[in-house]
Amino acid sequence: MAHAKNHDYHVLPPSIWPLLGALSGFTMLFGAVLWMHGSPPWMGLIGLAGVLYVMYAWWADVVHESQVGDHTPVVRLGLRYGFIMFIMSEVMFFSAWFWTFFKHRMYPMGPESPAVDGIWPPAGIETFDPWHLPLMNTLILLLSGCAATWAHHALVHENNRRDLVNGLILAIVLGVIFTGMQAYEYSHAAFGFAGNIYGASFFMATGFHGFHVIIGTIFLTVCLIRALKGHFTPEKHVGFEAAAWYWHFVDVVWLFLFAAIYVWGQG
Repeated sequence: MAHAKNHDYHVLPPSIWPLLGALSGFTMLFGAVLWMHGSPPWMGLIGLAGVLYVMYAWWADVVHESQVGDHTPVVRLGLRYGFIMFIMSEVMFFSAWFWTFFKHRMYPMGPESPAVDGIWPPAGIETFDPWHLPLMNTLILLLSGCAATWAHHALVHENNRRDLVNGLILAIVLGVIFTGMQAYEYSHAAFGFAGNIYGASFFMATGFHGFHVIIGTIFLTVCLIRALKGHFTPEKHVGFEAAAWYWHFVDVVWLFLFAAIYVWGQG
């Protein structure tokens, strides 16, 4: 009885994952720097494998904690606040890429005066027509967000397991289609990453968004596996809620990318 839990918080036991994650991340980044200077990529790949293993094992522990009842209402509230702060940091990350694109779009650098002599897009750049493939990709990603919302509504308001699974499957499939179409678009770009500010800004902004789409697709896939195992209930579904928030964040960022870079940014 002296060690009985009489509070709503979850006191974590000692864990090796923070230390192993830090060492793996350092190994990955240090190996990447060496690779950029001509060394073989093995150190970076070893670090990447370590990071992926830590991600899997650490989040598996979090899922186990949830299943054994350690995630009380107070703990779940803290997890939600933490994920909201993470999304806020992601907003600031993408704000940097929007900022540099806006700056060069409004004040393209010219030989004499940035505002007078500069042209946008830079000479020789043939931009994408926003009303063809980019518009199709926009509709696909928005439909994927709708499917994720359908799955969330089915779980929280109806406790409908079938629609939860079907909604997640549809959201994942549409996310994969979006990624494939984005890769197809990149392969047909009439400009490259290097040598011009338009290509650098375009590929950094849309490329990082594509990376987030891949992460979100994996996130939803993990939620699908957990849903098939019966992990989520209408009262306890923080993992799925975080995935849905993340997916909607990806949707909103793409809408800004489409409007700013594809439509307004084409000159």
